[in-house]
Amino acid sequence: MLLASLLLSLSGLVRAADPTPVFDVHVHIWEGEKSVKEYLAQVAADGQQVTRFGGIHMAVLGKVAETRSKNDELVALSKRYPMIPIASVHPYDGDAAFAELERLAALGVRAIKLHPHTQKFDAADERVLAVCKRAGELGLVVLMDNANILPGDNQKLFNLALATPQTHFIFTHLGALEFRFWNILPLARTAKGLMEDNIHFDIAGTVVLAADSPLEEEFVWTMRNVGIDNLLLGSDFPQLSLKKGADALDRLGLTEEEKRKIRWGNAERLLLKERPKSVP
Repeated sequence: MLLASLLLSLSGLVRAADPTPVFDVHVHIWEGEKSVKEYLAQVAADGQQVTRFGGIHMAVLGKVAETRSKNDELVALSKRYPMIPIASVHPYDGDAAFAELERLAALGVRAIKLHPHTQKFDAADERVLAVCKRAGELGLVVLMDNANILPGDNQKLFNLALATPQTHFIFTHLGALEFRFWNILPLARTAKGLMEDNIHFDIAGTVVLAADSPLEEEFVWTMRNVGIDNLLLGSDFPQLSLKKGADALDRLGLTEEEKRKIRWGNAERLLLKERPKSVP
């Protein structure tokens, strides 16, 4: 009996030491399988447990064949690793961008990444609106950079989401150090018919800056205002490690249930559940 009690106690210690699972939605796959292996090696060395991770590519304007090839590479890698392919198009590639969206949806891809600064487009451009609208019709979630590198970033993305209510967006970095803007959401939700529940965020990078800073309390207030159910954890590898983001999240004083949702629950609901398509 004493031995059994001791073994039970030891097993409890082992379970307590187990890493908390994370769905990392923000991993840049710059160099194909090499990037995937480097990411997984870093995660293992840091003692992190990843249930899934989002492998990101960003299309270059005019390089349609390269875009298709890189998207296919992500799809292939997702069959060998616990990765979901977050593919890409360039909104200024016209019909080629729409054709690629159709192809990606047929392949079972569930998300794309767009980045106004890196891809050099204006988020307020009608071509961006058209691509995002079509992505939503095809059941694709749109990740869009929201680090406020470009002027008017928050306002443009907010209006883009209002104009495409069927499309679910993950605005990455939660506005970075301009996160205050997003406290408009609780008020916007009270305006009848103004918006759908289609705005979500990852907190990649920004959570690392906010934890233990003079902004921490306001950042946590913002997280709760935009809705814990709308927040996802991302590393922004290779720029930052998953451990940095996960450790920073732990220091914010959130409840265990809030952290569970941000670490993996919200991402699984948003990115692993097939979204309905409204048009063939």
